Amino acid sequence: MNEAGATIVAGDVREASRPITRGAMLYDASLGGHADDRWFDRDRWGERGASERQAGGRGTVVFLRDDARRWVLRHYRRGGAVARLLDDRYLYTGGDRTRSFREWRLLRELSMLGLPAPRPVAARYRRHGIFYRADLLTVELPSRLTLARALAAGALPSERWAEIGRCIGRFHAHGVRHADLNAHNVVLGHAREVYLLDFDRGRIETRGPWEDAVLARLERSLVKVTRELPAGRFGGEQWQLLADACRRA
Repeated sequence: MNEAGATIVAGDVREASRPITRGAMLYDASLGGHADDRWFDRDRWGERGASERQAGGRGTVVFLRDDARRWVLRHYRRGGAVARLLDDRYLYTGGDRTRSFREWRLLRELSMLGLPAPRPVAARYRRHGIFYRADLLTVELPSRLTLARALAAGALPSERWAEIGRCIGRFHAHGVRHADLNAHNVVLGHAREVYLLDFDRGRIETRGPWEDAVLARLERSLVKVTRELPAGRFGGEQWQLLADACRRA
């Protein structure tokens, strides 16, 4: 990355970069307006009454609304046992290797491919000694209804399970490997749309056995989130519909 700032045009997302205090940021220059490090300031958005916090996953997602902007801000945090020690700090090995920059660029590729995933707005990192902290801004999807929440509300029709499978299959057809596909980052749209969220540590690679591993992870998640729900929300029949549609896509 050019520390003085650079612009790379690809499809309808124009990658630009610029240095900030103790770090750097990437942003989509095609969105217009001046790229501002204050975009990542949750308190500033809150003071303007333009933010809504939603707990979930390893941290808190903030929905930002200001005029025509409908963005989602996520701060990177660790999971598992290491979270107690490092929380939101990651070892710095170069700007292009930061979690936020890598995910932003993957989302840019997905946007170019026309896949149903959030469009990237901006990403940043800030160094703190040998560590860094990171944030990601994306355009808000048309729906917030996750598969987990939909199942908590009621059973899904057979065609919905097939639509979810076809969506995942589209990503796999392009070699897109989701690192943590679960019932909380599959989003159901208002009609037949299905979206995938959270591509942290995701990548594009040659198709292979990893596709079955991604599906197996999702299946385990579905078993977990429906364990205490009424019968009929998820089982072998629903999973077969999803898996078959995925492999045919």
